[in-house]
Amino acid sequence: MSRPAGGYPAGVRLLPNAVTVLNLCAGLTAVYFALQSRFDFAIIAVLVAALCDALDGGLARLLDASSRIGAELDSLADLVSFGVAPALVIYIWAFEGTRAGWMVALVFAVCMALRLARFNTLIDDDSAPPFAREFFVGVPAPAAALTAGIPIYLWLHFGQGWWSERPLVAVWALVTAGLMVSRIPTLSLKTVRVSPRTTRWLLVGVAAVVAILITIPFLGIAVAGLVYLLLLPWTAYRYRWLARHPEAWDVPTRQRRAVARAARSARRLGLRPPLRRRVAGRAGAVARGVRRRLDPEGEARRDGMRETGAIRDPRGPGVAAAPRGSGRRLGLRRR
Repeated sequence: MSRPAGGYPAGVRLLPNAVTVLNLCAGLTAVYFALQSRFDFAIIAVLVAALCDALDGGLARLLDASSRIGAELDSLADLVSFGVAPALVIYIWAFEGTRAGWMVALVFAVCMALRLARFNTLIDDDSAPPFAREFFVGVPAPAAALTAGIPIYLWLHFGQGWWSERPLVAVWALVTAGLMVSRIPTLSLKTVRVSPRTTRWLLVGVAAVVAILITIPFLGIAVAGLVYLLLLPWTAYRYRWLARHPEAWDVPTRQRRAVARAARSARRLGLRPPLRRRVAGRAGAVARGVRRRLDPEGEARRDGMRETGAIRDPRGPGVAAAPRGSGRRLGLRRR
């Protein structure tokens, strides 16, 4: 989409802030429906707020309408829609009239405020590594609000059960609040890129999600929340892997897979000491391939020195010489 020469009109540039206000109104409407014991509509209102939260930032970047007041308004709307509103909905549904339930609601709302405050401070943090922009610190606000309501979704679909008992609901809400303020890295969907070859499968997935939301909406949302929580260990593993491999920070995801495969091959070679000379020569070739991928300039310089005779092969002519020290790095034993 090309940008007009004179910029977008003022009314169009206000569209992201209008969507943010709609987010705030949807969160307050969730509380209104909860007070009337219409918890199904309350959940739908929170979903609408999450959809608006996903759209306002993209619209602001598309229309070049990002502003400081828009960022502050977005944080305040998220606090109400994903902190105060879910806390009140859970309190009215399971804990109305109890002091312990009110304490749970307060803890959830305060954790949401702390999570948003930390998010605002990390926006201007230039000391983070380049790959950190692909992750959030802690569970983001919309995901935390929808995950905290899993007991309500199960109650709406199955009715009363162990999932609607007050102690379990309280523990679940506190665990979700703890995940918000934790340091666990979570995947940011804003940085996910879809290749053209997988577009058709993405459209099929969207159709499947729409069909599930139409037929079994609350059970589908509960399953989606549980799947999101089960992905947290994998996201943490990916974050630690990137932290240990600086050579993969500035490359696309497809090239990162190649780097990961090369690293796994090197580890496998280190666990299997070669038994024959030709296997050792093959290990040296693989090691040179890994080094060439990670340090192409250094490997080219070593190849030139090897051709001019600056690096001699102690095993004699006609045998490829492995880089000095590669056997120790790969864990290969000298025979």
